[in-house]
Amino acid sequence: MTTIQHAIQDDYPDSFAHCYGCGRLNEEGHQFRTGWEGDQTVTYHKPEEKYTAIPGFVYGGFLASIIDCHGTGSASLALHRKNGHKPGDGVEAPRFVTASLEVKFTRPTPQGTLIKAVGQVEEVRENKFKTEIDVYAGEERVASGSVVAVVMPDNFAK
Repeated sequence: MTTIQHAIQDDYPDSFAHCYGCGRLNEEGHQFRTGWEGDQTVTYHKPEEKYTAIPGFVYGGFLASIIDCHGTGSASLALHRKNGHKPGDGVEAPRFVTASLEVKFTRPTPQGTLIKAVGQVEEVRENKFKTEIDVYAGEERVASGSVVAVVMPDNFAK
């Protein structure tokens, strides 16, 4: 599978759907889409050529961005599932923000390759989740990361 039918980002409230990485309402952004494949979370994206580090290779900041948004999207998926819901069921999804982000680059990432982020989610507390993420370009693991995500505080809506 290389597309997500019903991404968790589709169920974010409009007021929180403007993130440059995963906001479905941000026409200038990446619009990453995160969903389930079994018990793992996945995001697929093919970076545009403008995200070049050196000719032929993807800029590392792009990979950090996909890890960041995949981490918060994965946390949202996990809490949504815990609450008895799934993407596309018409229930607004919980929104998370990043408390910490760790990125490790393992190999240069070739341009023109579909990127796949795969996550494993662990609940730390009721409002905090940790996601371990591996990023692949084709079959090669090119980066890994860890995201601690917390439920977005109510005062963010003001």
